[in-house]
Amino acid sequence: MAGTGHDVAKRDDHSPATVDPQDEPSAEWGWHGSFPKGALIMGWVSAVIILLMLIGNHEGRVEDIWLVGTGVVMILLLIRHSIRARRSWRR
Repeated sequence: MAGTGHDVAKRDDHSPATVDPQDEPSAEWGWHGSFPKGALIMGWVSAVIILLMLIGNHEGRVEDIWLVGTGVVMILLLIRHSIRARRSWRR
């Protein structure tokens, strides 16, 4: 049934997964990924900025508790990520 639109959703599961350079021009010259080092650096910068927010004119301590808690959780997650990334090649 040509022209009904039903053949649009059909997919050949046995075809290799290739990236068409017309759809994604960056695949043509090889870059098709993420910035793991940049994301790690921005994570540390964000954690430091959150802890620097402690300097200010807070009247109560609720803000300080949330800022310290968020900063510590971020730092713990960044350390955990670094440890897991370092040990991943050993397994």
